[in-house]
Amino acid sequence: MTARIQYLDQVIAQPDFWNNPTLAYETLQEIEYSIFYKHQQYQRWCSILEDIKAALELLELSADEQLWQEVQTNLTQLQQELETAEIRQLLSDPHDKKGALLTITAEVDNADSQYWAYMLLQMYWRWGKRHNYQLDVVEISEGSESKVKYATLEITASYAYGYLKSETGIHQLQQISPFDVINSLRTSLASVEVIPILDESVEWEILEKDLQITRWQCNSRNINYSETWVKVVHIPSGISVFCNQQRNQMQNKEKALAILKSKLLAMSTTGYAYALAQSVEQIDQIQPRQIKSLSNKLIREYILHPYTKVKDLRTNVETPAATEI
Repeated sequence: MTARIQYLDQVIAQPDFWNNPTLAYETLQEIEYSIFYKHQQYQRWCSILEDIKAALELLELSADEQLWQEVQTNLTQLQQELETAEIRQLLSDPHDKKGALLTITAEVDNADSQYWAYMLLQMYWRWGKRHNYQLDVVEISEGSESKVKYATLEITASYAYGYLKSETGIHQLQQISPFDVINSLRTSLASVEVIPILDESVEWEILEKDLQITRWQCNSRNINYSETWVKVVHIPSGISVFCNQQRNQMQNKEKALAILKSKLLAMSTTGYAYALAQSVEQIDQIQPRQIKSLSNKLIREYILHPYTKVKDLRTNVETPAATEI
């Protein structure tokens, strides 16, 4: 790792380093990650190991329950961090290190499916908080009684996309409907789409003629009543983004355009592959028929009645601890 840092230091010292802004940005990102994350993390592990060894030497001389508990705590923590590092080594795709945009959509326009979408949003929110990730709901369309038709969660953290990309697909819930007076058993569906947040090194603008931007228009004389939502539609692909969580329309427009760019760059289509091979301008030629959604496949089922179980339908791994997901 030290040798890699030294090599990168030589790279940035070259007089033509800034001639390629994209490559320069990627190099600086790698240096930042190597120095401020990997290197510090390695030094931290060495420090924990030294503490453990010193504690064990003291325990050989005299039994100390508190010191023994400290050793066990340090060992557990070190094991967890090493397991995390091992997983990250497996996330080798260039996009895996990026943050993620996670969109949840109720598949049916009814109370049960919208409530299931709300439950999923809460589940991913809690997961992100447990990992100390920066979370922001950037677009949401609410149903009645605090239910969710669709919502997009922006997760700003290293490897958020790598961890979450396998969540893309249809999630199915089976439970007693809380909205049915006869307590009938209902099956609800919600789709989850995960895409990487657009890298700042990618510099391109969507043609203005390919955009349809709709803003809320205030017709009321009550100056205390205002809305800030903005809807942006990419006409060639039909992709739309609705943002209403920022403080003003300008911020919502900027956020909507950023999300739209990320969605266009993440599209798994022959049109996009061709665009990358030719030039990013070809992205504007993508047509709706070329879009292949990855979020229309059933990947997981959550059963809350008559028993509890969560099963991943791709790996057949299951657990009865449905309430802990």
